[in-house]
Amino acid sequence: MKKFAVTGLLALLVTLLLSVLVPAPAQAQCTLCKTQLVAGGKDKDSYDTTGLNKGIVYLMAIPYLLIGSVGFFWYRHTNQQKKKKAAQDGL
Repeated sequence: MKKFAVTGLLALLVTLLLSVLVPAPAQAQCTLCKTQLVAGGKDKDSYDTTGLNKGIVYLMAIPYLLIGSVGFFWYRHTNQQKKKKAAQDGL
């Protein structure tokens, strides 16, 4: 268990160092998003970004739902296995 904690902490430290030391370009948006914003309006105040924001939330939510559902089924399967083993040991 201690080895796992040390390995996890080391991986976190390396990830944080790499994210700080390797700067990402600030202009890293896709062409379609940029085109939609430019076509949304000519004046700065007339941009309608509600569709873009909903699309971003949709793209962000799907992986979380998938990972959460896999985690839930994994947890449920593990609990069922523990209950079966406890029932067999009790008999």
